[in-house]
Amino acid sequence: MDIVFVGAGLANCLIAARIAERRSRVRVLLLEAGESVGGNHSWSYHSSDFGRMQHAFLSPFRAHVWMGHDVHFPAYSRILKGHYGTITSERMSQVMHERLNPSIRLNAKVAHVAADHVVLAGGERIDAGAVIDGRGPVSSRHLDLGFQKFLGQEVQLTRPHGLHRPFIMDARVEQIDGYRFVYVLPLDPQTVLIEDTYYSSGAELPIETLRGRIAAYAAGQGWEIDHVVREEEGVLPIALGGDIGAFLAEAPQGVARVGLRAALFHPTTGYSLPDALELADLVSELPDISGPAIAAFVRQHAARRWESRGFFRLLNRMLFRAAAPDRRYAILERFYRLPEDLIQRFYGDRLTFKDKARILTGRPPVSVLKALSCLPETKSATGPR
Repeated sequence: MDIVFVGAGLANCLIAARIAERRSRVRVLLLEAGESVGGNHSWSYHSSDFGRMQHAFLSPFRAHVWMGHDVHFPAYSRILKGHYGTITSERMSQVMHERLNPSIRLNAKVAHVAADHVVLAGGERIDAGAVIDGRGPVSSRHLDLGFQKFLGQEVQLTRPHGLHRPFIMDARVEQIDGYRFVYVLPLDPQTVLIEDTYYSSGAELPIETLRGRIAAYAAGQGWEIDHVVREEEGVLPIALGGDIGAFLAEAPQGVARVGLRAALFHPTTGYSLPDALELADLVSELPDISGPAIAAFVRQHAARRWESRGFFRLLNRMLFRAAAPDRRYAILERFYRLPEDLIQRFYGDRLTFKDKARILTGRPPVSVLKALSCLPETKSATGPR
């Protein structure tokens, strides 16, 4: 086998699909420990995150797209005009099976990875020219992280909800366990995905409590839930600081770690789709797709991405450490008053020097002394793990 992908999540699926599209002679194998490709997730993006060719590639994977999206805060609401789209695990699985069905093995738990082979839990060894590990985030003492954690319920309502656009942030809710907001995607006239979301210092996810809060939010919107179609949950890393070189060196020699496992995500929003697609484009064009070459390239790419995003980690430290937990929403409320093109560049990781100055100038919603204390970047984990 030329390339074995460990884990059939977002990053590995996009890399495998790009390689299959561009280099059809390359033999690939996707190993997924679970029962389906993509697990049980939704990945969203802003249309301004991608160029024309990337949108063309993503089009078959896209499950929903909306014209505009809303943000709501206690003192301020706004409609943002840019298109907003979502890829679902169900759609990801469908497309991947259509394109690579013979190259996908489900219920294939991997016990060991090395540069030139993997070993399954049952003892089977699979030799490979390259191994790419995309099994999600790993804990490391070399990363200082906060968390964006959520429980989402896709619910069928008894009557139409009346929404035309997503709420990507509704912070008109009680501020509990850090910065709390509700994320709402209208999937059809009577179906919505409601996610109760927290920017929190701890990774704990009290599922039953969050179910109750989702039910209360729905009732507050005047929605009556007929039944819950499915649930999804997540604890995503929010980067505050770290030693990226030491973190990346933890990977087995010659194995390429991708996605969240390589800290390839937007440090502040937690969005991972733009990073995943960028890496898929780059890897699929490498002249040398041997294991050592891919591993070295991905490591260098992840390090460069991390180093270029220090400004976002500074903002995160201010959010988590300069603002009282129940006042963190004020930072986001102020941010969403900025020009929409700046907000688009923020999400797309294309901030200019002028943009950064604009974000930091003006009367800050946090203590200046506390904000100044956040300037030095932490190089290892400082919070609870």
